[in-house]
Amino acid sequence: MGFKVAVVGATGNVGREMLNILEERGFPADEVVALASRRSVGTEVAYGDRTLKAKALDDYDFSDTDICLMSAGGNVSKEWSPKIGAQGCVVIDNSSAFRYDSNVPLIVPEVNPDAVDDFRKRNIIANPNCSTAQLVLVLKPLHDAAKIKRVVVATYQSVSGAGKEGMDELFTQSRAVFVADPVTNKTFTKRIAFNVIPHIDEFMEDGYTKEEWKVTAETKKMIDPKIKLTATAVRVPVFIGHSEAVNIEFENELSAEQATEILRNAPGVQVIDKREAGGYITPYEAAGEDATFVSRIREDITIENGLSLWVVADNLRKGAALNTVQIAELLIARDLITPKAQQA
Repeated sequence: MGFKVAVVGATGNVGREMLNILEERGFPADEVVALASRRSVGTEVAYGDRTLKAKALDDYDFSDTDICLMSAGGNVSKEWSPKIGAQGCVVIDNSSAFRYDSNVPLIVPEVNPDAVDDFRKRNIIANPNCSTAQLVLVLKPLHDAAKIKRVVVATYQSVSGAGKEGMDELFTQSRAVFVADPVTNKTFTKRIAFNVIPHIDEFMEDGYTKEEWKVTAETKKMIDPKIKLTATAVRVPVFIGHSEAVNIEFENELSAEQATEILRNAPGVQVIDKREAGGYITPYEAAGEDATFVSRIREDITIENGLSLWVVADNLRKGAALNTVQIAELLIARDLITPKAQQA
């Protein structure tokens, strides 16, 4: 007997990707329900070769639902996730609403699977920020090998991280540039077409943005609170796929060759590093792929025990939808949940 799964925010970019991945991976669901806001009720979304019509979140009874994949933003999650969890349905939340709650596990299954056992405290599990998810996949095996002291990362984040509106704005502005129409910006603070913007999320008092703070706080929570990390988050004119230039300082010696071998054997990671023209990965090539790709692995000549590398992943998949589904699979693999219908 399979599970009953609800996807909240099913009409958005990540929600649609969640439905795709549930079907692609053969998730053991007997029933999948698409939920959205009232204005999106009746919108059709694909689930394999089936078509689901979105129902209203406000009217839905979760008492017979086993798992809720939440991708409707932080405000919706703050209001609804505790209510859903109280009905005995496990919420796997893709927003930042509960990532920093000490009673809510923040999970990347390949990185800290044991932490998922604590989900019963609130019946909520948090999915990390898309940039963090791909970063910790690479940092964790290297930390286990040589203990990371400090990380400096610059992220180059695609417009899909800002939702459909961000993708539409890049398309509209690019077209306007080619036909000499006026270029206007609504979603981003400055023009994104043929430009880069060193600003994602709101600014904080210390000069960092909230996006940069998220990468730091989440890495510490999932890997090691002693790691020092500084981030610069940049929005780039790419539709799908986040890239990261990462510099790591270790306590112990770790050569580029050793790091390459470690990463080749790391779950969820694929190394493409030929040290020749085209022998590296770009976000265009990573789009639609499940792996987090690593290229340009080399020793940092400015410090002792340092490495520099390039990390790329599809932010809609590993950064959001895929990781969320993998968390649900982890719950099942560890026998932490059973279908309510079976219990009845």
